[in-house]
Amino acid sequence: MTKIQWANYPLLADHEPGRRWLQFTANIGRAPNTIDAYGRAAEDHLRFCRREGFDPLTAKADVVAGWIGDLRARPHPRSVKVVHLDSGAGLANATIQQRVVAVRSFYAFMVEDGLRELNPVRRGQSGRGGRRPKRGLVRRVEKAPWIPHEQAWAAIIGAVAQEGLRNRLMVALAYDGALRREELVALEVDDFDPAYSLIHLRAETTKSKRAREVAYGAATAQLFGAYLRHRRERFGRVGGALLRSESPRNHGAALSRWSWSKIVEGIAARSRVPRLSTHTFRHLRLTDLARAEWALDQIAQYAGHRDLDTTLKYIHLSGRELAERLHRSMNAIHAQREALLASLTAVAG
Repeated sequence: MTKIQWANYPLLADHEPGRRWLQFTANIGRAPNTIDAYGRAAEDHLRFCRREGFDPLTAKADVVAGWIGDLRARPHPRSVKVVHLDSGAGLANATIQQRVVAVRSFYAFMVEDGLRELNPVRRGQSGRGGRRPKRGLVRRVEKAPWIPHEQAWAAIIGAVAQEGLRNRLMVALAYDGALRREELVALEVDDFDPAYSLIHLRAETTKSKRAREVAYGAATAQLFGAYLRHRRERFGRVGGALLRSESPRNHGAALSRWSWSKIVEGIAARSRVPRLSTHTFRHLRLTDLARAEWALDQIAQYAGHRDLDTTLKYIHLSGRELAERLHRSMNAIHAQREALLASLTAVAG
């Protein structure tokens, strides 16, 4: 049975159906991050129900709507000054979407268990197959993830150059491999194939639970070799996790995803590019592959996406690049038109 940190979800732990739901979700193999997100979402919903005097076993759609309204109105938990335009308050649309999906699963479990007759969290439906589309409780806002322009990227690299060897390697690997945060910190020394400059991402470390291989360049290879020598001097010949903490408190321990987030926050502050996040390197790499005219399915394979629609969300060409492509294509069309018109002059002569 998969172990869950129930101290993080005290209300859910005391709610017998909810406890069985989260344990069931963990036991069927959902990723630890998913379990944590689901647990925190259900905990938040139960807290709302307790505060407002509702029982989840009998709560109806208006109770769920009230909770969603509360999510929209509350300030961001990390900063009361943060305002997201898509939600009108501190919680982003994607965050609210994620919590609603988790709570829908929570109620679906109770319906299947015979504790409720209906699920109060309405599910949206697409208009495929001639059906009339039906909106869910929260309208999805599709925003293109931000990627840095060349000036911002130069500032970011300038700030990274001031980092230690390990952190410089992490940035290089995150970009070259288009790695997610969890994939990066889970890397082990044996995952690397220096002869072919490849990284083997084990299935258990990926979001899709499918193994894949990604490549790294010459600069990253130099950083990798230098870091291995540095790592050996600091920790000896240690196998396992590649990236290790050098702080006195956790000396030699595998680096966590939260540590990587803090490193990137520091880089963002020093480069004065506040929109930089751990996912920016992945976005930029996939966009660069599109710029290099890789096929969509090739980019999807490199990214580890099951759905090509997901890949399309990651690929962003700037307006200037799109305009340049348009001009090039139109110039070719105009040249063909001119050639045909030139044939008319030959006939006239």
